[in-house]
Amino acid sequence: MKRLRTLVVVHASLVPPESLEGRSDKEIEEWRTEYDVTSSLRNLGHEVRVLGVLDSLTELRSAIADWQPDIVFNLLEEFDGIVTYDQHVVAFLELMRQFAVFRRGARFHVPRKLHFPLFVKSTVEDASLGIAQASVVEDAARLKERIAFVHEQVKSDALVEEFIEGRELYVGVMGNERLTRLPVWEMVFGSMPDSLAAIATRKVKWDKRYQAKYGITTHAAADLPPQVLTALDRLSRRIYRALGMSGYARMDFRVTPQGQVYVLEANANPNLETAEDFAESARAAGTPYGDLLERLMDLGLKYRAQWRASYG
Repeated sequence: MKRLRTLVVVHASLVPPESLEGRSDKEIEEWRTEYDVTSSLRNLGHEVRVLGVLDSLTELRSAIADWQPDIVFNLLEEFDGIVTYDQHVVAFLELMRQFAVFRRGARFHVPRKLHFPLFVKSTVEDASLGIAQASVVEDAARLKERIAFVHEQVKSDALVEEFIEGRELYVGVMGNERLTRLPVWEMVFGSMPDSLAAIATRKVKWDKRYQAKYGITTHAAADLPPQVLTALDRLSRRIYRALGMSGYARMDFRVTPQGQVYVLEANANPNLETAEDFAESARAAGTPYGDLLERLMDLGLKYRAQWRASYG
């Protein structure tokens, strides 16, 4: 791939240093993804500039106008402290021709079409914020209590869905028109006691001591029946196209012991840290981390070129 002038946009508090020297593991965990992406792109020979954004797009506009990057690598997951605003940053970049429920205040009622146990989470937060063992509820009283928690503590609407017992699988997809499905990855909950629901709580996903205590890890999914693998492949591609996704995304599924596949969500901005499941899955498919980042940038450039050809 030719050398690209690359503007990497990150949260203002997550601008990574040039080196890890002298940094503690706790510090590094905060901006690990940002460091992995920027350092790898530099090692690949690309000219990289990092821009921290908090609550203003003025600096972003200036950086694009003055530096004129070939591509913007957007790692923002929120804007002005609001998770749902990250989509507006993407819209802004596209305008600059750079590529990139229970409602609060509503009356509580038990949904008739859903059957306990139910799973309650925020409609907007990511990274498992607000997800805990108490998110799985067995009756109307606990449902009401958890919805109130999401409304009052997370300060968002609450999404309620049936809790599906089974294997938790992640499927990475890359592409614009022609899609590549990465190897299926699985979260393994290790030796967590039966009294705890096997769900990706915030502690399960981010607490290293908790992971080590119970042997929680992610790795390539083994022993998937052919019909399940076929269903995962078909659904991942259909969801990706139905939502108009481009570049890359990750689809999250649950598969019951009977082989029934359920879609949990489509993640349009999965973690790109080198040791996280998306990059590990790509590596298992024969794509090293640096090649993965360049592939994503190439897809972004092609998407932009297609957009320009269609809309001028």
